[in-house]
Amino acid sequence: MKVSAHEIAAHPLSQVARVLTWGSLALLAYGASSWVMAQPWFALRAIEVKTPMAHVTEAQIRLVAERQVRGTFFTVDIERVRSSLEKLPWVREARVERRWPDTLVVSLTEHVPLARWNNDALVSEAGTVFVAAVADRLPRLSGPEDSADEVVAAYRRHQQALTPLGMAIEELRLSPRRAWRIRLDTGMTLALGREQTDVRLARFAELYPRLFGAQQSEDGQIVVAVAPVTVDLRYPDGFAVRMPDGVSPFKPSKT
Repeated sequence: MKVSAHEIAAHPLSQVARVLTWGSLALLAYGASSWVMAQPWFALRAIEVKTPMAHVTEAQIRLVAERQVRGTFFTVDIERVRSSLEKLPWVREARVERRWPDTLVVSLTEHVPLARWNNDALVSEAGTVFVAAVADRLPRLSGPEDSADEVVAAYRRHQQALTPLGMAIEELRLSPRRAWRIRLDTGMTLALGREQTDVRLARFAELYPRLFGAQQSEDGQIVVAVAPVTVDLRYPDGFAVRMPDGVSPFKPSKT
């Protein structure tokens, strides 16, 4: 069997033609499907928030929807909407899903505030620093930049040590020189210093009730010792106290 030169040349050309034909059909199909998906028939008409919200408002979500939801059920940029929701002050994490035929379903996880952080922010129970307005009375934590995790962990340990004494931390500070200081809800200040802070606070918690707790006088009356104003725990074997003016250390006054 003989094949002419013309037939040999035509064979690869026919392959190219088939590729071009199928490519054109694919482009037409893609264009047609894109056109269909962009039609008003598939417009988004609702945003449903599945999770209860303590701080995020419907007005905030509506504003995100008006500014960021573009396109139809098929063409809306889910990642853009999710990212915009996570920029809201109280939102820690957002999930956005489509639900046929015309709804976006939103799930939000809010920050749970633990304390105020430095001068203008809050810190969550997870140690995340965020900026939001809150009316609740919260303890105040402060420290150098990027020390939030360390300060939150110290707050939890120190509060646990002080709870048996009926004391609550109102303020915990970590200075730029890495020294710790506590102010209690009673107004008392504890200077912990930079080293062995857990050991020093444990010693204070053990000795405080003996030195300043309620006692019974010789005539059987209950007397209450006056609490110190400042306790300096930066000593290897004890601590120093500063009492209110006119009050001697460890000398109880009758009530």
